[in-house]
Amino acid sequence: MAWNEEASIASMLQTLFGQSIFAHLAARGECCEIVCLANGCTDRTVATARQIFERVGREHPAARGIRAWVADIPEPGRNNAWNRFMHEFSAREARFLGCMDADILFNKPDTLRLVLGELESNPRLGGASDWPCKDIALKHRPSLRERISISTSEMTSSIEGRLNGQLYLLRAGIARNLYLPRDVVANDDGFFKAAICTDFFRAPSDPSRVVSVRGATHLYEPYLSFRDILNNQKRQMIGQTTVYVIVEYIKGLPAPDRAHLAETLRSHEKQDPDWLKKLIVAHLGHTPRFWNLFPGILGFRWRRLAQMPWRQRLKHLPATMAGFAVTLYACWQASRFLRRGVSTYWPKAERQSILTVPPFGAEAPEIHIQS
Repeated sequence: MAWNEEASIASMLQTLFGQSIFAHLAARGECCEIVCLANGCTDRTVATARQIFERVGREHPAARGIRAWVADIPEPGRNNAWNRFMHEFSAREARFLGCMDADILFNKPDTLRLVLGELESNPRLGGASDWPCKDIALKHRPSLRERISISTSEMTSSIEGRLNGQLYLLRAGIARNLYLPRDVVANDDGFFKAAICTDFFRAPSDPSRVVSVRGATHLYEPYLSFRDILNNQKRQMIGQTTVYVIVEYIKGLPAPDRAHLAETLRSHEKQDPDWLKKLIVAHLGHTPRFWNLFPGILGFRWRRLAQMPWRQRLKHLPATMAGFAVTLYACWQASRFLRRGVSTYWPKAERQSILTVPPFGAEAPEIHIQS
């Protein structure tokens, strides 16, 4: 998934093609297809990726186990690129489909092989991912701000059934029954996990259906400036609100519509491109306070702290307190953004009719905020 990643994509692809999975598949007479989803790029992302793919086809030791090409999508947008890959570009014979960001780096050669191996060995799994590792964690003497950032990441390790949005593999049948509506802003991995763990919202949630594989990791560069952190958290809160709204809506659909979820959501989008915005309007009408955008906002960081061994709680208390303050501010900003959007899209009279939609339930999907 690449949007103007000229500066990072060469390094990422170098570490990608250093993965042992390609030799592993070639030895089994199998192949892995790599598609660079360049969506709306205005820099040299497409040219750089094509040059590297051509060289890999000539020089890679396991070239017979690799098929690589660039999908140059003129329209920018992660959701559109994701949908087109899953439902249009991906090989129909593929058993597993996955996505990864174009600005991460593999720091271990067996990451993808381990993730694939977990899915192959456990038929109950619907999806698997690795563990993201902040590059600052490798520093000999990180600064105070960097130590707090590292600490927030360590706290997410207590989450059961975590699907990491920076890199994941899904069973092809499951992936092709998913569809990303246009207005899902972020936290798409949370939406995917909610669908997988409930068998497309037809059964109680079973977090064991997704897993982050121990020993499989990649590096990424975290946000460190205060402004970047706040902007990212605001986006995460908007995304989590959107995911909560759509999940609650899907739960109330007839069972056949939930069973064929991709077809259902695509049909909604075709009939009314603003259908999800209207659901968000109804939700906001029943949540006047910014800390009620979705259930659990005030407590999820403290619950993570409580799940840690007591000796670790004191160490992670500063990160929890800082994260809590950032969460409150980000929720306030997210609420303002969403409510301004309501005023922009619909006049007051129409908003009043939309607000007659009944309030959503009190049970939210598990909160996976990327820190």
